[in-house]
Amino acid sequence: MSEPSKEELLARIAQLELENEQLKQQNGKKSQHEQFNKIDDNFSLDEYKRYGRQMIVPQFGSLESQIKLKNSKVLVVGAGGLGSPALLYLSSAGIGKIGIIDHDTVDTSNLHRQVIHNTEMVGEFKCISAQNYINKLNPHVVVEVYPTALNNDNAFGIVLQYDLVLDCTDHPAVRYLINDVCVLLGKTIVSGSGLKSDGHLTVLNFANSGPCYRCFYPQPPSPDSVTSCSDGGVIGPAIGLVGVAMAVETIKIITGYYTKDNFVPFLTSYSAYPRQQLRVFKMRKRQKDCAVCGENPQISQRMIEDGTINYKTFCGRATFDPIDDKFRVSPKDYDSVVQNKKKHILIDVRPREQFQITHLPNAINVQWDPTFRKADAIEQYLPDDSTKDDEIYVVCRFGNDSQLAAKKLIGMGYPNVRDIIGGLDKWSDDVDSKIPKY
Repeated sequence: MSEPSKEELLARIAQLELENEQLKQQNGKKSQHEQFNKIDDNFSLDEYKRYGRQMIVPQFGSLESQIKLKNSKVLVVGAGGLGSPALLYLSSAGIGKIGIIDHDTVDTSNLHRQVIHNTEMVGEFKCISAQNYINKLNPHVVVEVYPTALNNDNAFGIVLQYDLVLDCTDHPAVRYLINDVCVLLGKTIVSGSGLKSDGHLTVLNFANSGPCYRCFYPQPPSPDSVTSCSDGGVIGPAIGLVGVAMAVETIKIITGYYTKDNFVPFLTSYSAYPRQQLRVFKMRKRQKDCAVCGENPQISQRMIEDGTINYKTFCGRATFDPIDDKFRVSPKDYDSVVQNKKKHILIDVRPREQFQITHLPNAINVQWDPTFRKADAIEQYLPDDSTKDDEIYVVCRFGNDSQLAAKKLIGMGYPNVRDIIGGLDKWSDDVDSKIPKY
């Protein structure tokens, strides 16, 4: 066989170079296709369409940030006024897994602000009600529910499963528990609070280096100073705004918008009245003497789990001293007084706003405050022909403030004062269901 000529060799080389170039192009196309398939494995076409409007926002971070959301696991403690809007927006944004812990059930009184629930879910666990809503809103989100109270026994086991925790509770004892567990596990907390028409938002233990709740509040507030939504009331959209803001901060944390270098501890304060006002305050850094995140921590996981730290005892209990049972009557007993037209005086110590909602016939509104200052001038409120020996009955909403008011009147020399047990709430149950509960 004769050797190929120079021309034939050059032609063969040219052919091989062409084939090589074609292979490079094919490999390039294959690589691009494989990359596309990799992305497609992460997201369906529905998800691209569902999240597209947030992925195109420059500050958000495009597809990479959306992947971070999908891979994230967020625990929301409390599915109430704060947790409801936070859950709505976090699930809409594409958080991969959301845990919801709440042992409370849906009540009609919740529905003006806890927007993830509806009338059909009254009586159902709030966490299950929220789960049902999210499942319909975004089927790409996995929802885990815990219809129980967060406590010393279960906190570590639950929190450990999640990357970040939203504190949407309204009780100091639970706030301290969440804080301590998250610090010990290295979890960031997005913490919110709200009452009446005001709310607050902060980020605690950011990246396990920012300040924690104990850095700001080494000691809990006096139990007498803590007012619940049921007592103080709440404007739904005001607390809802805080919950929405909690969702925003959560997204920023997960997507890496905050870093250890750029994060500055803050407290956002919102007031709805007299005119809407939003203020942001710079907060102090982690405290060296903090009991849980400081240089010499005094709190450990073992101490929490074995009950050495009793959060209910630490946060205290209401300090009012109830009056003796002999100075108390049931709603039915007082109803007998009314039905028999027995001469007496009825004092209602609720705030004016509550008195205007509903009150018993012939009730005199003498508003209670922690010192019951108006009692010092009680004669101004009583009928002109009244005497200190008259029978006086005192009522409030739930039967707590009325005890304190009755005790003070007794101490002022009114011997025939009686507290109505359970207040108007109990009256509605036992005597007259037409008296509205609120």
